[in-house]
Amino acid sequence: MGEALRGTRLGAVSYETDEGVELAPRQPVVYDCPHGHEVTVPFAAEADVPATWECRTCGAIALRRDGELPEAKAGRRPRTHWDMLLERRTVDDLEELLTERLTLLRGSGGPGSKHDDHRKTA
Repeated sequence: MGEALRGTRLGAVSYETDEGVELAPRQPVVYDCPHGHEVTVPFAAEADVPATWECRTCGAIALRRDGELPEAKAGRRPRTHWDMLLERRTVDDLEELLTERLTLLRGSGGPGSKHDDHRKTA
């Protein structure tokens, strides 16, 4: 095997030809950039063609020449920690938990407890 491959760069060069290869039917689609550039992209004839394409020259969003600007999707409001907490507990449950924790903290010498008062006077 080493003798047969001597002098070739394996993987660097393809020895296949385009003979007998039939490409899928294509359609050129033209996009117009807001900065005056024209972008032509070939798509397969049966492909779903997007309404916008990124301009190769400046990176702006180019609009399909025969198309319309797509409607902006209705964005969902991002869920906050508070929203997710309210999915698991009611406000009454949260107030009860807060009261329990404050009572526990005040009884254990945390900030605002009786044990903390003697440090302030000293």
